[in-house]
Amino acid sequence: MADTRALLRRTAELAADFLDSLEDRPVFPQLSADELRSRLRVPLQEEPLEPEQVVEELAAAADPGIVAIPSGRYFGFVIGGGLPAALASDWLTSTWDQNAGLYVGGPAASVVEQVVRGWVCELLALPPDASIGLVTGSQMGSVTALAAARYRVLERAGWDVARDGLAGGPRVRVLVGEKRHVTIDRALRLLGLGAPEPVAADGQGRMDAGALRAALERGEGPTIVCAQAGEVNTGAFDPFEQIAEATAAHGAWLHVDGAFGLWAAASPRLRGLVRGVEHADSWITDAHKWLNVPYDSALVLCKDGEAHRAAMTVSASYLIQDDGARTVRDQVDWVPEFSRRARGFAVYAALRSLGRSGLRDLVERTCECARQFAEGIVSVPGVELVNEVVLNQVLFRFASDEETDDVLRRVQDAGDVWMSGTTWDGRRAIRVSVSNWQTTEEEIGLALKSFREAPQPAHAPAR
Repeated sequence: MADTRALLRRTAELAADFLDSLEDRPVFPQLSADELRSRLRVPLQEEPLEPEQVVEELAAAADPGIVAIPSGRYFGFVIGGGLPAALASDWLTSTWDQNAGLYVGGPAASVVEQVVRGWVCELLALPPDASIGLVTGSQMGSVTALAAARYRVLERAGWDVARDGLAGGPRVRVLVGEKRHVTIDRALRLLGLGAPEPVAADGQGRMDAGALRAALERGEGPTIVCAQAGEVNTGAFDPFEQIAEATAAHGAWLHVDGAFGLWAAASPRLRGLVRGVEHADSWITDAHKWLNVPYDSALVLCKDGEAHRAAMTVSASYLIQDDGARTVRDQVDWVPEFSRRARGFAVYAALRSLGRSGLRDLVERTCECARQFAEGIVSVPGVELVNEVVLNQVLFRFASDEETDDVLRRVQDAGDVWMSGTTWDGRRAIRVSVSNWQTTEEEIGLALKSFREAPQPAHAPAR
C-alpha cells in the first residue's frame, strides 16, 4: 500500500501539472499522428514494469497529443471541462471501482443516482417521479429513451415488442425536425425503427409545429416525435408547447434531445426557451457538456417509468436483484449496459459543488460570453453572423466557403483558441460553443483577437 500511495501521489502531481499548463499550452496538439505513434508505439516488453515507470512514460509520451479541452480557450463542439469537485470525485469513482449495474455491486452508487434524479428533476422542472438512467452520452441516452417509446407505443397498439420483436408488428412512425442531431438517426437504426420522417424547420433549425401537425394528421398508428432543446449549430429551441399539444392529440410519444440546451431551465433568464418541455415523455441531457463533469456522463429521464424499465430490464439466475418491492434500485434495469462505472458520484459532486446559484451563474455567464463574442466578431471585415444568439452557440461565416475554412484553419493553427467548422444550409461556417466553467471575458477577448489578427490569405484583397 505504501507503493500505491506514492504512485497515486505522483499521478496527482502529473495531473496537476497538466492543469497548470492549460493557460499557456496550444489548445490543439502541434505534432502529427505519425509523430504521436512514434512516441507511444514502443515494443511490448516481456517482463512487468513498475507502475510508476509506466505512468511517467505514458504521461510524457501522450502529453504532446492531449487537447486542452479543460481550458477556457476551447470552443470546439459543446464540451465542458471538469469542475474540480467532479474531477476529484471521478478519481474516487475509479478508485472505489464499483460495478454500478446492481445494488449489490455498490449500494452507494445506486443510492447516489436516486439522489441525482431528484435534484435534476427539480432543477430542470421535470416531473418529480420521472425515472433516470446514467449512460455514456446523448447517443445511448436516446437509444434508451426511444427503446422505452418503442415499447409503449407498440404496447398501445397491442404488440409486445419484448416478446415478439419487430417483425410482423405495426410500423412505428418517427417524426423528427430537419435539423435534428445525427444521434437520433443512429438510435433509430440501432432500434430497428429505420429512417425517420423529417419535418420542416425554420432558418434557425426550429421544428415547424404546423408542419408537424400536418404530418401527424397524414398518418396513424404507433408514433414517436423527436424534438430538440438546443440545435447543435445555432442553439435554437423547438416550440415545445405547440409540439407537445399536437403530439398528445395524436397519442404519440414525445422525446426531447436536450444534450446541452435542457440546462437552460436552470436559469430564470433563459427558462422561457424550454417552456412546455415538461410535457414530453422522455428527455436526455449530457452531464459532460454544460454540467462540466468528466467524460463520459449523460442522463436519460422518462415520465413513463414502467415503459423505461420494461425496455431495459434483465434477469438471470445468478444475479442478486431486488425482489420487486423496489426497496433498492438495480441500475441495470434502466440502461443498456450490464456492467459500468458509477457515473453518479461525479454528477452528484458537480451539483453539490455548484448549488442552484452556481449552476444558474455557469449557464448565464457562458451564454453572456457567447453574446459578447457575437457582438465582437461582426466587427471583423467580411464576417456574416448566421444565427440568432439565444444560448451559448455562435455561428458565422466569411464571404466564401474557401475563405471561411482558410481563416478557421489559421486560427486553429495559431493555437491560442480552438473552435470547429460546420456546414449550415449548404455553406461552410464557423461554430463557437461556450460551455466551459473556466471561460470568461478574457478568453472571449482572446478568441476575437485571434480572428482579427489572423493573417489574410494570399488570394484575398487587402482590407
